[in-house]
Amino acid sequence: MNLLRHARYVLSENPVTGLAFGLFALLLVAALFGPILAPYNPLQSDAAMALKPPSAAHWFGTDQLGRDIFSRVLVATRLDLSIAFASVILAFLLGALSGVAAGYFGGWTDRVVGRLADTIMAFPLFVLAMGIVAALGNKVINIVIATAIINFPLYARVARAEANVRRDAGFIEAARLSGNGEARVVLGHVLPNIMPIMMVQMSLTMGYAILNAAGLSFIGLGVRPPDAEWGIMVAEGANFIQSGEWWIALFPGAALMLAVFCFNLLGDGLRDIIDPRKRT
Repeated sequence: MNLLRHARYVLSENPVTGLAFGLFALLLVAALFGPILAPYNPLQSDAAMALKPPSAAHWFGTDQLGRDIFSRVLVATRLDLSIAFASVILAFLLGALSGVAAGYFGGWTDRVVGRLADTIMAFPLFVLAMGIVAALGNKVINIVIATAIINFPLYARVARAEANVRRDAGFIEAARLSGNGEARVVLGHVLPNIMPIMMVQMSLTMGYAILNAAGLSFIGLGVRPPDAEWGIMVAEGANFIQSGEWWIALFPGAALMLAVFCFNLLGDGLRDIIDPRKRT
């Protein structure tokens, strides 16, 4: 109850955080109900309606094939958020568990995890993601894997630092003296205590995961047309900016910007809500 009361206080006192949570709710509604709410079939083309500017019939205009851009932006929310959520969860599972093990046990575990993270960080991360997807094939599952791999060091390093601080804490010693095995101590006591900061990290990397997926699609290594995806739509619209059809790239680009903006602000809000030192 104290956490809920503090969350209400943070949201009421910080309108920017409230805006972030409102945008997050809007994105969730679009992702869950986008195909139902879309006024047109996002894949249906109509040559007679090609390159029409925004109007009452087509709020965001139409693209070069006559497809309704508003419907495509709405439906694309589910795909982009699904890729981002899946990659962040995978990166958390791999990075948090290996980072906690490295920080808690130390020794060769710490050295192996540390060298693996250093090796990944040695590459330009987007270039590394490009190479992984190019090698495995531009399928959605491979985009998820590539995005999780480049985010792995972020989770591993944060989890290692937090576990290293807590491994000699009093409650950990008490858990050992109570007869708990090392695996139970790590999973039942260390990991739950670092979850608040890991949740903030997950929110912050959600924006980067969305940008990475859209960037791969923009250069032709991500989701394949004709599927509705923000990066593909921006890439298609870029070819028409000089001829005056600005709306094709503007609206999916704005949706992408708002999603990244939302998750960056959401991370700050979660930190204010979860951090015990900020509770009043």
